[in-house]
Amino acid sequence: MEFLNGLAPAHDLTYNDVFMVPRRSDVTSRFDVDLSTSDGTGATLPIVVANMTAISGRRMAETVARRGGIAIIPQDIPLDVVASTVRRVKAAHTLYDTPVTVPPSTTIGEALSLIPKRAHGAAVVVEDGKPLGVVTERDGAEVDRFAQVHEVMSTDVLTVDSGLEPRDYFDALATRHLDYAPVLDGGTLAGIVTRKGALRSTIYAPAVDPSGQLVVGAAVGINGDVRGKSAELLELGIDVLVVDTAHGHQVKMLDALPAVVAARDAHTERTGRRIPIAAGNVVSADGVTDLVDAGADIVKVGVGPGAMCTTRMMTGVGRPQFSAVLECAERARSLGAHVWADGGVRYPRDVALALAAGAASVMIGSWFAGTHESPGDLKIGSDGRAYKESFGMASSRAVANRTRDAAGFEKARMALFEEGISTSRMVLDPERPGVEDLIDGITAGVRSSFTYAGARSLAEFAERAVVGLQSSAGYDEGRPLHTSW
Repeated sequence: MEFLNGLAPAHDLTYNDVFMVPRRSDVTSRFDVDLSTSDGTGATLPIVVANMTAISGRRMAETVARRGGIAIIPQDIPLDVVASTVRRVKAAHTLYDTPVTVPPSTTIGEALSLIPKRAHGAAVVVEDGKPLGVVTERDGAEVDRFAQVHEVMSTDVLTVDSGLEPRDYFDALATRHLDYAPVLDGGTLAGIVTRKGALRSTIYAPAVDPSGQLVVGAAVGINGDVRGKSAELLELGIDVLVVDTAHGHQVKMLDALPAVVAARDAHTERTGRRIPIAAGNVVSADGVTDLVDAGADIVKVGVGPGAMCTTRMMTGVGRPQFSAVLECAERARSLGAHVWADGGVRYPRDVALALAAGAASVMIGSWFAGTHESPGDLKIGSDGRAYKESFGMASSRAVANRTRDAAGFEKARMALFEEGISTSRMVLDPERPGVEDLIDGITAGVRSSFTYAGARSLAEFAERAVVGLQSSAGYDEGRPLHTSW
């Protein structure tokens, strides 16, 4: 990346402070762009779902991996739950969506609480592995909540056979003016296919491990038996191990990383597969050097830019994210490592600018919180808008969860300090209510950025991007007006 007219700034920059200048390009189509990252995770899309309890769970991990990204399961989740999550992600189909399924005796109330867990808007009624019908929110409207789904389900349901091409699925659904259909394998439910899903499968390549299963990562903290916890996570079959703490450039992290590396190396010797280790967070070149020297393959960059984070306002600590990523990526590249830009993205342009600064992937948190696939329950506000609750991982809510096994006095003492929002409403966009909808928008913008730069890969983009500085007025000039002036 280079600055316009060679004018490197004398101060640090946020994503809003910069813009990208188009240059001569022979890349004529967005589809000529390859967004695969080289960070060793298997991701074909440079998107990582942040290890936040309100955001990254089984449904999120599976859905994002099917489109090429990777999600990180938070460190606060009990090991048995992580094990179940990893098993279910690995068992998920790389083409068919996993349906919401209910037995015929399920009550309408329970079914209606499950349907919003996926973006399909329906649940498949299943008995002995075979679909009997489909129930939607409309079927349950104005029906007694204790009625059973077999009383209201639609039985005139199109089913399709497994093994067809995406175009065949799309044509079958479009002909019937349907959005989804159960997929059968020998009469047994194998998944669900949607019109948009069929289209997406021709655009995105799933992120898979060497066995062809969807990828998923997990996080571990720097306290306690770090080597033991890391070994247990690796045995579950995760594809990247994230050593995570708010202040990554500290001695405790540098002491913990060699233990994680030892667990990883022992796992590699047994399995023959080397799992990458990510660590962070830092915002300086020195921090990158120390973490890479201690064994990190990937360094997470970002202190305080997240939507749920109050670190900068509480402590004065942090750094504008664009400059932090630019400096850290340059140092990581010289050491043969990679960086993830963690936090601060609000629009597709921010993702593109993080990649222009040299990030191998961009970690997204709160942006994905307001989607069907995030773990929280869907709620309806007094204004009639659907939302989910999000919270920061240093907030009192997260700290209380993390210290649930601590003694009363110690738990109360730790609760005195917090750096994060404990509850925030993340409204579902009616036009983009699912995480795949958001990924479509992000990918469209980023691919287009590559065509403006004349780049076909992440490496070319980071090399060819030309970035200039702008005032707040310059940033506002680029924002669309949804109403007339």
